[in-house]
Amino acid sequence: MNASAIAARVAAGLAAATASATAWADSEPVRWQLNMPEGVTRTAENAYNMHMLMLWICVVIGVVVFGAMAVAMVKFRKSKGAKPDVEFTHSTKLEIIWTVIPILILVVMAVPATTKVIEQYDAKGHEMTVKVTGYQWMWRYEIVGEDVNFISRLDRESDRIRQSGEKPSAEQAPHYLRDVDNVLVLPTDTKIRFVITADDVIHAWWVPALGWKQDAIPGLINEAWTEIKQPGTYRGVCAELCGKDHGFMPIVVKAVPRAEYEAWLTAQKAGDLAEAARIAATAPAAAGGEG
Repeated sequence: MNASAIAARVAAGLAAATASATAWADSEPVRWQLNMPEGVTRTAENAYNMHMLMLWICVVIGVVVFGAMAVAMVKFRKSKGAKPDVEFTHSTKLEIIWTVIPILILVVMAVPATTKVIEQYDAKGHEMTVKVTGYQWMWRYEIVGEDVNFISRLDRESDRIRQSGEKPSAEQAPHYLRDVDNVLVLPTDTKIRFVITADDVIHAWWVPALGWKQDAIPGLINEAWTEIKQPGTYRGVCAELCGKDHGFMPIVVKAVPRAEYEAWLTAQKAGDLAEAARIAATAPAAAGGEG
């Protein structure tokens, strides 16, 4: 492969990575993706903004440190007659400066990071609560106060393929091992509180596009919250090793406008699972499509 072809591929990869960072409703990894995804919630935005702040601070520090090293190696090398400067290497003033500056940098980094972490755990003002319970190897979702309670597990086609030893095709299983039989449908532009626990061993409920991960521990209830801005399908996994089928308990969250959510909720309450599944499958996913 010649240099121009390699350069073209790299340019295409960088373009794809940039596009993926601005359209994360797609929540699937993209080839040549170089940066952290932005997510579709305020928590995810906070994490992305802190990531970018830390990145640029590190870039500036790297440029200063390696720039100084390069200047020192070129300008003060022995072949040019340079000699060690005893006063420079034992300067109290310099030692104070390079101690104080890192402390100031850490303070600049710590203040926004602490603020955003506190916000991440502040579920006050939520409009609804979802209880999530982990089992080996499935999830139970309960819309608290709405008499809606259901199990979500790996979809049957993925389960059949994995146990048969077949090689899955994109047409046969477009989201192999990433689909479930019952999708968790949530309304957009709604502050939702999650209470998360487990019934047997430790699990962890993780949907990357939502911007957080929370452990599900037997006997304990952990709390988190989200407010999804963009309609779409967001996929996740159990992120805590929980047994032999740990890799086969995916999470699928479908975020829809409030009207579609209310229709799904009504169907769930009425026990019309076919209608609930139809609404979840056909509800619009503007702003990015499926992940």
